[in-house]
Amino acid sequence: MNFKMIGTGIAAIAMVAVSFAAGAADMPVKGYRSVIAYYNWTGFYVGINGGYGWGRADWVTPPPVSFNTSGYLIGGTVGFNYQTGSIVWGIEGDLDYSTVRGTGDPAICGTPTCETRMLWIGTARARIGYAFDRWLPFITGGAAIAGLRHTGNDASETKTKLGWTAGVGLEYAFMRAWSAKIEYLYTDLGTTTCTTCFTGFPQDIRYRVNMVRLGVNYRF
Repeated sequence: MNFKMIGTGIAAIAMVAVSFAAGAADMPVKGYRSVIAYYNWTGFYVGINGGYGWGRADWVTPPPVSFNTSGYLIGGTVGFNYQTGSIVWGIEGDLDYSTVRGTGDPAICGTPTCETRMLWIGTARARIGYAFDRWLPFITGGAAIAGLRHTGNDASETKTKLGWTAGVGLEYAFMRAWSAKIEYLYTDLGTTTCTTCFTGFPQDIRYRVNMVRLGVNYRF
């Protein structure tokens, strides 16, 4: 796991969230009545998202080889929020098409092709955030599922793998029913086995991916 890169992403989002939270707290009041018209986040929503993913594929049985993967993501989102005071509780699901892929060194792989590609990825997550009127910083976590294609020895296998995901984000309601968000997710899809990637023995492959996505949601 690239802890430095992950930490930088989380720190950047956290700094933005704190900055906007401080701005909301410093908004002026008139007499005993605040001038803020507080936004209500409760309701169902649908949206679109897109972004970038980067990860690591570890082919852990001999010959061992590890390589980076990267590519783009685009897909759709559905969810529901329920606000109690300033706390916003939510559930969210999404499904993205993915071009995230990477190729290992053939000299180390021992085959002409040594590749892992994430074809698609979906998540089902809980969210909890603290609303500063129209600004909503949040943390999130839950299950992830993805389609992985491993290629070696001129043969490919596609597997569906279940894993877990967690991350942070920031959402802003720029109109009554519309909001925009940025989020970071770290996803661990565990280990899969490719039985045809090498002649004579199966190959165990561990896969992890980081995702940074922008999204726009419409709230009903």
